[in-house]
Amino acid sequence: MPPTPQRSIHSRAVVAGHPLHPVMIHFPVAALLGLVASDLGFLVTQDPFWARASLWLAGVGAFGGWVASLAGLIDLVTVKRIRRLITAWSHAMVAVVLLSLASLNWLWRFAGEALLPWGLALTLATAALIALAGFLGGQLVYEHAVGVDLDD
Repeated sequence: MPPTPQRSIHSRAVVAGHPLHPVMIHFPVAALLGLVASDLGFLVTQDPFWARASLWLAGVGAFGGWVASLAGLIDLVTVKRIRRLITAWSHAMVAVVLLSLASLNWLWRFAGEALLPWGLALTLATAALIALAGFLGGQLVYEHAVGVDLDD
């Protein structure tokens, strides 16, 4: 059975017609996934460089993620068709949990606590939640046409 034609769901948080949330989320995601590598680098070498790199990656990832989430939140609360999607609410809830863990991870490191085992555990949990949030975000784009211009 061919897919049912659908209308686009346009974003309200845009610049020159381009949705902001998918543009802004790349750097925080890259930082939080890079955090996995730097934590493993510290685990293997015990080199303090990797602990410092992890502190910065955790901070950039958490702060950047919260900033990017504002654009997503604007769409969630101001676009009725997005607000009606269970996938959108699921994506938002997973994102809030993952950003809360990422923030706790950064605070843990900033306070000078030991990276192992809790810092690494928070990093791995955050990475798993990034995968889930990314999957749900992909569903919003590819299955519900959120932020996609199909109206040609």
